[in-house]
Amino acid sequence: MKTADYDLVIIGGGPAGITAGMYAARARLNVVMFEKMVPGGQVLVTDWIENYPGFPEGISGMDLIQRMTDQAKQFGLKIESDEIVSVDFSQPVKSLILNDKTVTAHAVIIATGASPKKLGIPGEKTFYGKGVSVCATCDGPFFKGREVVAVGGGDTAVQESIFLTRFAKKVWLIHRRDRLRAAGILQERALSNEKIEILWDSALTGIEGLSNVEKVNVRNLKTGETRSLAVSGCFIWIGILPNTDFLGDSVKRDEFGFIIADSKMETSVPGVFAAGDVRTTPLRQIASAVGDAAIAAFSAEHYIENVK
Repeated sequence: MKTADYDLVIIGGGPAGITAGMYAARARLNVVMFEKMVPGGQVLVTDWIENYPGFPEGISGMDLIQRMTDQAKQFGLKIESDEIVSVDFSQPVKSLILNDKTVTAHAVIIATGASPKKLGIPGEKTFYGKGVSVCATCDGPFFKGREVVAVGGGDTAVQESIFLTRFAKKVWLIHRRDRLRAAGILQERALSNEKIEILWDSALTGIEGLSNVEKVNVRNLKTGETRSLAVSGCFIWIGILPNTDFLGDSVKRDEFGFIIADSKMETSVPGVFAAGDVRTTPLRQIASAVGDAAIAAFSAEHYIENVK
């Protein structure tokens, strides 16, 4: 077997990547984790997490990631801030191409997560960072005493809308259906919050303003009625897309681009594993990402033992 720079390379530094790194480092594998930004992924912009075991009072996303990262580093996980731009999985020793170098490994765990979907409506791109946001934790304080809209009906949209009421005078929650998809307890909190008004069966059709967001246009999908809302901010939470563009056709993916992996987290390529939100899975939560990662690291360790 050809020698490689590493036993294992982990791509992505969210909860799945960090957990896989911790397990691999603890197993004394020669492992490195590449994260193009800072460790944490989407969890970093999550205000409060109350469904992760071991924290009965809840914990902020930032604090949870810091604890995870510190724990992984204690076992010797090497973390590099760099981006994998393409891969070559055609040989037993896998090649990963970065901006200024190429590294090789016997096994790879892909844990690049997913990114928020966009609406694709007029003004969305123009006003991104100028009132349009996907992060209530980051940008909510800028809208103290103002009115904002939030788009979506799942857990993230409802939980972040509730968070926005700490700052905003009013939150208009726009949802395409006549019922929310969020967990029951979140629905109860939103429906009982006097600062939140839900526009059912509705869609955002445009965002307008001069230098910043000043109003949004909304259409009722059942009646066709349109209206404008004078708001200063627009928060969009309508789902996610997998961060898999750099993979090309190196591994099999489903029709939405998520990586197909078996119960051992192994992809269509032997020695290449996937964990967390990036893979096809019925649940995308921190707890499930951590579980995926533990399995992926265990599977990668056994694969490496066999090939070496």
